[in-house]
Amino acid sequence: MKSDFFKKGICILAALVLTATGCGNDERKAAVSYISEKYSVPSDDQLIVYTSHKEEVYLPIIQEFEAVTGICVTVKTGGTAELFGNLKEASEKGLCDVMFGGGIESYEAAKDCFMPYATTEKERLDPEFLSEGDHWTPFTELPLVFVYNNKLVSEKDAPKSWSELLDEKWKGKIAFADIHKSGTSYTIISTVMQLKNETAQEVVKELADLLDGKILSSSGEIIPYVSNGNCLVGITLEETARKKIAEGYDIAMTYPSDGTSAVPDGCGMVKNAPHSYNAGRFVDFIVARETQTYAMEEFKRRPVRMDVELPEEFGMIKRIDFDIEDSAKNESRVFELWDELISGAKK
Repeated sequence: MKSDFFKKGICILAALVLTATGCGNDERKAAVSYISEKYSVPSDDQLIVYTSHKEEVYLPIIQEFEAVTGICVTVKTGGTAELFGNLKEASEKGLCDVMFGGGIESYEAAKDCFMPYATTEKERLDPEFLSEGDHWTPFTELPLVFVYNNKLVSEKDAPKSWSELLDEKWKGKIAFADIHKSGTSYTIISTVMQLKNETAQEVVKELADLLDGKILSSSGEIIPYVSNGNCLVGITLEETARKKIAEGYDIAMTYPSDGTSAVPDGCGMVKNAPHSYNAGRFVDFIVARETQTYAMEEFKRRPVRMDVELPEEFGMIKRIDFDIEDSAKNESRVFELWDELISGAKK
C-alpha cells in the first residue's frame, strides 16, 4: 500500500528565479525583500533551494516541507553541472541555502562550498553513504543499470556486463547524455574508470569512439531514444528505468553482472546560507522516515535509512567498491577531456 504522506501542499515560489550573478549582498537583500513584500513572508520563514531533480521529484517533497513547516521555498532548477558551476559564486554572495540533487561525488568535489551539518537522523542512515566531515547528506541510493530496446534487441543479445556494453557492436547506438547537463553521465564515466582500473584519458577516449558524435542534451532523453530505436542501448538509473518500464516504454533493464555503482544523490547546506536554520530543517526532512518511504514507493528509489525495508521487487545488486574521493578528484580532468575529445569533435 502506498504511503498517504505528501497529500498536502502549498504554492512554491518557483517563479522567482535567483541567479548567481549580479551585485552580491545587495542582490540577496533585494530578493529576500521582494519575497517578503509580495508574499508577506518574513525572512525567517524563507528558504532558497537549488535543485537538479526533475519536478516530479522535488515538487511533492518541497510542497510537503512547506505544509509541515510553514517555510516558503524558492526554487532554482538546472542541470547538476550547471548548478554546481554557479554554487561557488552563490555561496560567496549568500544567494542559496541548500543544494538538493546530484551525485555525492559532485558534493565531495565542491565540499568547500558547503557548511558541515550533521542531520538529526544521522544515526539511522547507512554509514556507507555518510560524508566524513558532514559536508553533505545522502538522499537516496541510485544504482546504475543497462537498458535496451526489447523490440529490436533480444534478451540473449542484450549487454550483460560493462565490457559487453562498451563494445564496437554498439558504436553510435548507445544513449548517453552530455556530462555538462547530466550528473549521472559523470557517475557512469567514473564507474567505468574504477571498474576497469583505467585513466580518465582512456575511458573518455573510448567513449568518444563508441558514441560516434551522438550526445543527448539531457539524461531524460535516454529512455525515449532507446525506446523509439534511435539508440539500442543505454545506461541510466534504476529508478528511471523502473518508472519508464511501468509507463509502457519499449525497454528492458539489466543489472551489470560485473558490478555497478550505487552512488547516492545528495543534499547540502551551502556556506553563507541566508536561512541556515531552515536549511538544516530541510536536510533533516529529506531523510526523515516518511520522506524516505515516500521516495521508495513513489519514485522507485532505494532509501538510505536502515529502518526502511526494501521490497523484494528491487532485487539484489552487485555493487563495486566505489571510491567517492577518487571520483571527485578526477572530475575536472574528465570534463577537460570531454570538451577536448567529445564536445570539441562535434563542432
